[in-house]
Amino acid sequence: MLTEKTVRDIVNTVKDPHLHKSLAETSGIKELKISDTFVSLKIALAKTQTPEQMKVQREIVAKLKAAGAQSVGLRFVPLDDVELEKFGGIPEPGPSLLSKKSKTIFIAVASGKGGVGKSTVSVNLAIALTRLGKKVGILDADIYGFSVPDMMGIESRPRVVDKRILPVERFGVKVISMGFFVEDNSPVIWRGPMLGKMLNNFFSEVDWGELDYLILDLPPGTGDIAMDVHSMIPHCKEIIVTTPHATAAFVAARAGAMAVKTDHEILGVIENMSYFESKVTGEKEYVFGKGGGEKLSEVLGTELLGQIPLGQPDENPNEFAPSVYAGDHPIGKIYLNIAAKIVDKLEQ
Repeated sequence: MLTEKTVRDIVNTVKDPHLHKSLAETSGIKELKISDTFVSLKIALAKTQTPEQMKVQREIVAKLKAAGAQSVGLRFVPLDDVELEKFGGIPEPGPSLLSKKSKTIFIAVASGKGGVGKSTVSVNLAIALTRLGKKVGILDADIYGFSVPDMMGIESRPRVVDKRILPVERFGVKVISMGFFVEDNSPVIWRGPMLGKMLNNFFSEVDWGELDYLILDLPPGTGDIAMDVHSMIPHCKEIIVTTPHATAAFVAARAGAMAVKTDHEILGVIENMSYFESKVTGEKEYVFGKGGGEKLSEVLGTELLGQIPLGQPDENPNEFAPSVYAGDHPIGKIYLNIAAKIVDKLEQ
């Protein structure tokens, strides 16, 4: 006949899957009753109602039945906060940018509408920050309209090491994009909840390592992904991208208003496609009008960080990256100046 000591000795060898400590160490057996060949147990685990709990249940039942129990009844309860605190809390599965200990600064690049060059700004801002000596990642959160890998000339794919995804590194920037996980530029046909789950995976399952800054290239507008970012990263900073056109600035104000309502700090406005400057005469043509960026920054009560003219990056036959400006390119220097302003704001 099973004794209480025998049952305790058996069950205490089982490990809490989240704390990686035995139930003897965690005092996980909270109640124990034996009636003939029936054993009833209440077990406390760091986390309950998980797949790991089912494994613990099967292990306990198998071990007790091998010792002579005909029937085993199990009830699971969570360890209380005081008990968890003694063990340092539940260890995280890997480095997480969303953990409380993370020192990474999140900067979301948003726009009210598509076609204003938001992704180009995200890419070149990330690269400019690396040129200032910062550790930078870029998350292409525009899951429907991903374009960052192509803009940066990335042809490789992320690797998986120890069940963690390693970002692709290009120009010193760590990159993750939905574009890495679809074939042949296929369309992504998902609804809101699936988008949020994928975005969460980009944080929880990717080994970003140590980052000073993570740039999030948001989809245009104020849809599901933008809402998820605002709820998942309440301390995220934000940059609003517009063109000089009055309508573009008016629409961009919606993205800025959303940031304000969700307590995201707006670092400033970047006006893209501000003008075209002739290489021959130096004359500036304001193709899309004037003043949109200035008006938007006034409305949002923030700074106009910079005005970026129309212009193509110089072609480099040895390095394909169709949207990346070199550090000594006139537009590359503007991005470097904007990056320096951001660093001054956030690290002063």
